Amino acid sequence: MQELSSQQEYLKLKARYDALLRSQKNLLGEELGPLSSKELESLERQLDSSLKQIRSTRTQYMLDQLTDLQRKEHILNEANMDLKQRDLDLAILLVVNVECRSYQPNPIAVGAAGPSVNNYMLGWLP
Repeated sequence: MQELSSQQEYLKLKARYDALLRSQKNLLGEELGPLSSKELESLERQLDSSLKQIRSTRTQYMLDQLTDLQRKEHILNEANMDLKQRDLDLAILLVVNVECRSYQPNPIAVGAAGPSVNNYMLGWLP
């Protein structure tokens, strides 16, 4: 009795395997000749449904990528603005530093305020 049950189980599994193999081949466009018009329509609906699901998944994937890229673009734009501001701040500091270093009182003008030997005319010296 156990042996009969095992053999029946095997036959069921073998039939299921063969049906799945046939279905796979049909979905791949193989061995379509023996199918009836109704079976072909059913196969076509299955393929249409699968194709819609694939396209929907692909579209969602692309939208997710677009969102991620837009987020990265925003981060990079903010970093770029920060760098531009830092560059501007450094340029201003450099200009201020150069102006401070270049401002030095004229030592000749400071020393020439009072009388000196150079201010006398040659005939007037005793």
